[in-house]
Amino acid sequence: MSAPLWEIEDAVRAEGFRAVCGVDEAGRGPLAGPVCAAAVILPRDIEIPGLNDSKKLSEKRREALYDVICERAEAYGIAFAGVDEIESLNILNATYLAMNRAIEALGMKTDLALIDGNRNKGIQYPSRTVVHGDAKCASIAAASILAKVTRDRYMRALAEKYPGYGFEKHKGYGTAAHYAAIRELGACPEHRPSFLRKMH
Repeated sequence: MSAPLWEIEDAVRAEGFRAVCGVDEAGRGPLAGPVCAAAVILPRDIEIPGLNDSKKLSEKRREALYDVICERAEAYGIAFAGVDEIESLNILNATYLAMNRAIEALGMKTDLALIDGNRNKGIQYPSRTVVHGDAKCASIAAASILAKVTRDRYMRALAEKYPGYGFEKHKGYGTAAHYAAIRELGACPEHRPSFLRKMH
């Protein structure tokens, strides 16, 4: 794995932080389904060829890397915040909720959480933000893959439960086909009402 992906973690470890986890989410933007977050602590000497921001990888590559990360991480946690929580808290606070749950699910104390993005005010653990962290930081890149693969699998399962919407294709995002399906079938219980208001 290229050394630049470790620069941020090496710097915070040099400050004395030992257990450093990367945290990222998938599913803030879609019209349907939960938001999913993952937290990952990687051993420093690990080499995972192809580790990168999940958005830059093919689905097949993400699926393969998912297994490698789960196998080789020191610890990882994956968690959701559901549609009801997104609606009652708003998407940003629901994202924080999912991230806090993922950090808790690590099952070990983390000294510092590196959060992808530029906001962390709702994180209940010591944390710092890393803008574009999924492309700059090994553990955040790993978290982005776990969150994306987990959420995609969830949406594929939803496609069987609620056929006709094409969840297996667009994963709940607002594509033309998805909007057309909502107009034809109406919303299902996994749609986020606050995200559909723009349609009317």
